[in-house]
Amino acid sequence: MGTAKIIGLKNQEVIRVQRIDSPLPRLLTIKQASQFLGLTVWAVRERIWAGSLPVVSFPGGKKQYLDRNDLEGFIQRNKRTIDV
Repeated sequence: MGTAKIIGLKNQEVIRVQRIDSPLPRLLTIKQASQFLGLTVWAVRERIWAGSLPVVSFPGGKKQYLDRNDLEGFIQRNKRTIDV
């Protein structure tokens, strides 16, 4: 998700900032997808189990990935306006 750059020291600890300008890969882990959506990992898992978010898994593998295009579609489907 980008390269880290050291910006200084604080109490002898290295402070790193992650660059956001590098593009995300098409397939994201559940943790990356949760960060992308602003949800917890468990909230993403619940949406997977409910069928709201499809997953990609490869033959012989246990890890599940989410397609960034599906996440974008999920965002579009869940947009709402608020009447004041």
